[in-house]
Amino acid sequence: MSALPSVRARAVAFLAIILAGVCGALIGWSFVDLQCTGRCATPNGLGAIVGGGLAAGGVAVVVVLALRAMGEWRRIREEELLNEIPRS
Repeated sequence: MSALPSVRARAVAFLAIILAGVCGALIGWSFVDLQCTGRCATPNGLGAIVGGGLAAGGVAVVVVLALRAMGEWRRIREEELLNEIPRS
């Protein structure tokens, strides 16, 4: 028995982290862009990097917890099924 999540679950988790990072980068860039006047390439870039990193990091924490819970749930369910099988 393994608590390792399925490949599909890990792929969806990876895509969720990437999508959150992109959304966070867009939000960070927009937040800085609204407040900056003049030459703002560096502050906009820093805002995008910080926003993307924070968003991806936050979603990564949630994803890890969800995948661990899924693995634990699967392991417990398999143990219950094994205990229900009559032994001869």
